Amino acid sequence: MQISDLPYPDPGVPDARSGPRFLVWLGRGQLGGQFKSLGWGLLHFSGIAGLPYAVGLGVDAVVDRDAGRLLLVGGLLVLLGVAISLGDAMLHRTAVTNWITAAARVQQLLARKTAELGSALTRRVAAGEVVAVSTGDVEKIGWFVEAVSRFLAAAFAVVLVCVGLLFYAPALGVVVAVGVPLVALAALPLLPRATQRADFQREKAGKATELASDTVAGLRVLRGIGGEELFLGRYREASQEVRKAAVRSARMWALISAIQVLLPGALLITVVWYGATLVVDDRIAVGELVAAFSAVATLLYPLRHFEEIAMAYSFSRPSAQRAARVLSLTRTDAAEHPAAEAPRAPAPGGDLYDPQTGLLAPAGRFTAVVCGDPDLAGRLAERLGGHPMDGEEGAVGGPSVLLGGVALDELALDTARTLVLVQDKDPVLLSGTLRELFDVPASGAVEAAAALEAAQCADVLDALLQSAPDGVEDPMDARITERGRSLSGGQRQRLALARSLVTDPEVLVLDEPTSAVDSHTEARIAEGVAALRAGRTTVVLASSPLLLDRADRVVLIDGGKVAAIGTHRELLHGEPLYRAVVTRETEEEQRLAAVEMDRLEEALTEIEESA
Repeated sequence: MQISDLPYPDPGVPDARSGPRFLVWLGRGQLGGQFKSLGWGLLHFSGIAGLPYAVGLGVDAVVDRDAGRLLLVGGLLVLLGVAISLGDAMLHRTAVTNWITAAARVQQLLARKTAELGSALTRRVAAGEVVAVSTGDVEKIGWFVEAVSRFLAAAFAVVLVCVGLLFYAPALGVVVAVGVPLVALAALPLLPRATQRADFQREKAGKATELASDTVAGLRVLRGIGGEELFLGRYREASQEVRKAAVRSARMWALISAIQVLLPGALLITVVWYGATLVVDDRIAVGELVAAFSAVATLLYPLRHFEEIAMAYSFSRPSAQRAARVLSLTRTDAAEHPAAEAPRAPAPGGDLYDPQTGLLAPAGRFTAVVCGDPDLAGRLAERLGGHPMDGEEGAVGGPSVLLGGVALDELALDTARTLVLVQDKDPVLLSGTLRELFDVPASGAVEAAAALEAAQCADVLDALLQSAPDGVEDPMDARITERGRSLSGGQRQRLALARSLVTDPEVLVLDEPTSAVDSHTEARIAEGVAALRAGRTTVVLASSPLLLDRADRVVLIDGGKVAAIGTHRELLHGEPLYRAVVTRETEEEQRLAAVEMDRLEEALTEIEESA
């Protein structure tokens, strides 16, 4: 896999049973890149491992005054230099490629999971954790994946140097062969504590990130109630906890780094002292001592990769665990059993029915749903789109919504979304031209012009055309800024509604599609949507009388269950709860209306008795 080939056509199905399993799965998916990196690493470190012996041979040639042998040693040093330089450059290139491809794969998997779960993701996993996984955790996971091949090449070089010394200078080779494993493994007892401190630091950082993201989302509310100072105090405390945890973690890693410097230095002193004693006793040649000294000094470089792989794994393991936890989430409990064959898509013209609330949207009709709780309305909209509501513990709960008798959440995701389209309260407009905005999967039965007219977007087209550069005559070629920031809330809402109408799904679910427009425009939108969607199933969750009056039937949801069904006018006169929600009556007004109704009933009773 080359960087130019990214993104992956299919990132695959991850092994999300645990963090280590996920890391292994990532590594197995990049075996080609890992072997390339390992090959270049072996060339690089083999060149480094060969330097001490070449230096020792050169010293022996000088001592023996053998010019021919010295010339050969010079040629060998040139070859080793080329191997070291070429291997280092290509090792860096392939290792970085492994890092980027691993990070890209994880990001693709997270994006796919986000698209699959929708807004239900942040109800089952904290928003701060999602942010941490998609940013810092991706970097740490990629670090470990790319460090594996360099570590294996470094370990090979260490073994090569130790084995070579055993044959070249056995007396010193034994000292090096015993001392190097001790140096390499000396930090192992400290790793569990260092990992615990690092995990604690990341936990504190995740909570601080979650606090910040949640506060940004509710910043307007905080300003409205004067809660900014309270937030700043809490965030300041969270930041200080992160700082203290980071300092404690850094102290442990500093101790590990100090050991990695101190022990190799002690080994080097031991080799020099013992080797000098052997030279004085004429038991080894000067060249052998120089070779042993150079070998131990050279080992300091590959030994650093032992510390790096330990740090990379310690930091990436909890990151991989968090990523695996997010990637293991499924739309339904049934999705955990992939052996079960997915049902076929229902035949066109089926009713939409929710067993949990009792809501029935007859095929081909315009159904309006009124909920006293706006949050319940949003969750119900997601549920109608095939995303079950979550229980108190975050588990998937409740029976599936049925379309034509077929469970939506058991269908393949693309099939379910082709059948049912849900537009939430805050739809997003991506930057680009208006023509690109309407370039969405659609049946082709609804033209963009008809959808724009039904959504009352004439003034939006004029505004886009006025702000467009000279030479743009067609409003479809006018550009929309990121998230439609150059448009008002009502204009963005109407463009999003027109885009939903263009798709022409079998079932269209709209959650408060006209909350940001004036009453006159809302009335025309209600007429336009009803006319354009005639014969198609449409469900609108709203409390606006203008929309409700255009619906074929209105369903009142109270306490998560259907409380009343009828037309808008029928419910307005016969259901006090419905009237309170739609007309925004206060509790006092409801009480007075009830008292007045009781008086009227008493008067009617008296009249009947007197008659």
